[in-house]
Amino acid sequence: MNAPDAGSAPGSGNAPSAPVALARSLPPGQPEVLADRGEVTVVRVGEAVAKAHPAGTDLGTLAARLRAAASPALADVLLPPLRPARPDRLPDGRPVTRWPYGAPVDPAAVPWEAAGTLLARLHATDLAALGPRPPAGAPARAARALARLRRAPTDPAHAKAREAAEQILATTVAASATGQARAAAASGAPAAEPGSGERPDVLPEAAADAGSGDRAGDSAGPSPDVLPEAPGGALCHGDFHLGQLVRHPAPEGDWRLIDVDDLGVGDPAWDLARPAAWYAAGLLPGADWERLLGAYRAAGGGPAGDPWAWLDGPARALTAQYAALALVRSARDGRPPGEQDLALLESCLRIAALS
Repeated sequence: MNAPDAGSAPGSGNAPSAPVALARSLPPGQPEVLADRGEVTVVRVGEAVAKAHPAGTDLGTLAARLRAAASPALADVLLPPLRPARPDRLPDGRPVTRWPYGAPVDPAAVPWEAAGTLLARLHATDLAALGPRPPAGAPARAARALARLRRAPTDPAHAKAREAAEQILATTVAASATGQARAAAASGAPAAEPGSGERPDVLPEAAADAGSGDRAGDSAGPSPDVLPEAPGGALCHGDFHLGQLVRHPAPEGDWRLIDVDDLGVGDPAWDLARPAAWYAAGLLPGADWERLLGAYRAAGGGPAGDPWAWLDGPARALTAQYAALALVRSARDGRPPGEQDLALLESCLRIAALS
């Protein structure tokens, strides 16, 4: 990766660019840009990392997520933030958090068992040990994908797949809204409303450039991340994929989950839905899926019996979400969907045929 340019952000007067501002927020050293896409920028200096979050991120909710990540109750699950564990802002207004550096996953040696064990531990967290807990972000991400799909043109060759993806997502969003309303009514808390927009993902390669931006500039309503506390459910990561695993201390430390942007209370099935969706689409080998699921269940995760009884709905939603983003990306870039995108589109058609 390259060191950040020492110049200012274009059109920003004397304000430094995001990578430069992030590097200045860390101890002195040679900076390395780990990511700079859309409204998310990540810079490493030595053993410290600074991350700029999207401008629309609610600071209070992000602070609650940081407090959870710093909790001793999650010390063997989440990488804790550097202290003081509170966000501040870049000159451009984006929230900033700071973390220890962790070594990422080697694609040739994916730690599926560690991933399954960490997710099971996360889902078993005693919520009483934490402070206010926002809702997990996964269902709102599906809603944002639906909003983006509805705004994007589609090649007529993929019209049926688009219709299938849209119907799956619309059903998911409606069911999520109903479930939130019921849970809120039972607890006396307000129900969340879906947003729009979507961040890129890294599992698998087809989704790596799924788009940039998240909550800012793409809103279809109030942010789903402004609730003081979510009723019911388990503590969930909200955005699990292989890019969310690191070894700390690098390079041979224990595996930990990173990225708390969607951490919150919800249905734990959503955390396994992505690999489940890729397995069902033929994009993840069955042996890898069984390693992940087997470790998750061995560590006490999930109910007994057929796993698809509780994974099917979220897995269908994630299949449609990535199919939708593939179509959005195709329209944006003026190129046809890739091979993995087509597999997801075909999965949507199969799901629609079974409905």
